[in-house]
Amino acid sequence: MKYGDKIIRMEGVIVEVHDGSVAIDFKGRLGHLRIPKRMIISDYDLEIGQEVAWNMSFIEQESAEVKDRYLETINHSRELQHEMQSKTNQED
Repeated sequence: MKYGDKIIRMEGVIVEVHDGSVAIDFKGRLGHLRIPKRMIISDYDLEIGQEVAWNMSFIEQESAEVKDRYLETINHSRELQHEMQSKTNQED
């Protein structure tokens, strides 16, 4: 595809702050993003309700090929989550 790079300014609001991550809701009901705290540049302590902004471009698919190692990792992670959820449900 190789589209020309068009930088888009995105804005959002911090909705969760944890020890290692921050959750942001995009303005305009465009979705939700969870990122490592270390990726945010700030002179202030991060708090729920603060506005943030960043530059983004379009996501471009590299190829039609499915990478087996990524698929295995994703499936393994889902299995672990399912096991943990099952254990939690059994305890209740």
